[in-house]
Amino acid sequence: MTDLELNWTLSTPALLGVAAAAIAALLVLIIRFRVHAFLALILVSLLTAVATGIGAADIVPTLLGGFGTTLGSVALLVGLGAMLGRMLEVSGGADVLTNALIRRFGEKRAPLALSIASLLFGFPIFFDAGLVVMLPIIFTVARRLGGSLLLYAFPAATAFSVMHIFVPPHPGPVAATGLLGADVGLVLVLGLVVALPTWYIVGYLFGTFLGKRIQIPVPDILDAPKGSAESEFKSSPKLGTILFLLLLPLVLIFLNTGLNMLATAGAVSLEDTWVQVLRTLGETPVALLITVFIAMWLLGHRQGKRHSLTETVVDSALGPVCSIILITGAGGMFGGVLRASGIGNALAESLDAIGLPVIVAGFVIAAIVRVAQGSATVALTTAAALVQPVVAGNAAYNPVELAAIVLALAAGSVFAGHVNDSGFWLVSRFFGMDTKTTLKTWTVGQALIGVIGFVLALAIFLIAAPF
Repeated sequence: MTDLELNWTLSTPALLGVAAAAIAALLVLIIRFRVHAFLALILVSLLTAVATGIGAADIVPTLLGGFGTTLGSVALLVGLGAMLGRMLEVSGGADVLTNALIRRFGEKRAPLALSIASLLFGFPIFFDAGLVVMLPIIFTVARRLGGSLLLYAFPAATAFSVMHIFVPPHPGPVAATGLLGADVGLVLVLGLVVALPTWYIVGYLFGTFLGKRIQIPVPDILDAPKGSAESEFKSSPKLGTILFLLLLPLVLIFLNTGLNMLATAGAVSLEDTWVQVLRTLGETPVALLITVFIAMWLLGHRQGKRHSLTETVVDSALGPVCSIILITGAGGMFGGVLRASGIGNALAESLDAIGLPVIVAGFVIAAIVRVAQGSATVALTTAAALVQPVVAGNAAYNPVELAAIVLALAAGSVFAGHVNDSGFWLVSRFFGMDTKTTLKTWTVGQALIGVIGFVLALAIFLIAAPF
């Protein structure tokens, strides 16, 4: 079920006021009155739908649409990723990889090592799936070396974020590339030029700053219960086995994203049977499912473990993440209501009429839509669609300028993710941070990514303009 786009009658200032009041109410409920985030998100979503004039008959479908759409993309990834992560953790595989990373990079460079791995995995893997798979490794390193979880987890999470938002073959930049007629290969290369420095400044430098000032203990959400039968699953697998299990979904997912990129460039046809088969194997849920089954064999059956023990291990991974999945879905519900109310469209159209330079207007539109309704992909595609006529009407833009415009829009679409963004709740709950701390760390970090990414994209645009 997709988000419903409903007619709205409130003026833009009124819609903006409702959105601000809804976000304020949500923060007060969660931070001041300690209402569970799941309940607070549902209540505020319902009240926002009423306040913005969504018809009574459409309120529940709108709520369920936002909730179901988010769960459809998150629940499978989090569930399968948690199963894979639990097997890596309980088998001792996370310890094996941690020891290898520390030997290779040294204890002081452990956050850098985790981030490099995340940047590589983040090339074809979506933010949420990659983060969930990496978390057992991150938690193990953090426990081993000590200090705040943010010192290790924030740089890695930021690495997945910048790759997801700036670099094809991820869907946001690919969609914007198609709408604006940019060259996807050039967007990929320049996307890396923007993403890597942005990650270093925000993920590594800012993340180190946060890790030294905000103490976040390593949560036990992915841990096996002490004294449980799962301790029998430990086998200390070889490093090659662990690397294979981490790289397998990356390779499979690249079959999908890589072929999509080639199709956009006209190198292959999506109608060919072999392309469809490989793309299906590379769909993220399918790739993770395949990897989970292979992990069950490599870490369980091949090590002589009972089938019932393996089943117990993978089953125990689901309980702790159920709360995360539901809160993330409720965050999607809130964002869905904001989109259906027309808040994002109203703001975008108003800003479009101001007459800013296209690269600046695109960034501002994407940032405002992102803050208003939460979805980075919706913000990016909305901004791209609005600036498309301007770009199409100016034949003077060279390929580098077009790519820079795409990246500026992408920077705006990641700006300041907060309580209406499902990714915000994913990070908050997996990192064990309360809402206030997540706003001070993750939201600020996302704002910095947006600003720094835009500055770099603008610099590329200005350098390329004379040519």
